[in-house]
Amino acid sequence: MAGDDSVEGDPTEPRRRSFRLSGHRTSLSLERAFWAALKNIAAREDRTMTSIIEEVDDNRTGSLTAAVRVYVLQWLRRRQQL
Repeated sequence: MAGDDSVEGDPTEPRRRSFRLSGHRTSLSLERAFWAALKNIAAREDRTMTSIIEEVDDNRTGSLTAAVRVYVLQWLRRRQQL
């Protein structure tokens, strides 16, 4: 995935990325801050962002965008409790 995933500039600025999930192309729009956090999570877990998004997609009950935001928030909360 190409693009600027940093939080330089406005962290609330939405960025759209495209993925292939379960053989289907889809796109996801998140704020820069969430893309940066997701990129850091993937690096810490030695995974790709796509693999994390696939996992979230497989387990979600609502929108993919909301599910990814909640995943990031829950991951960060768990890290604080360590």
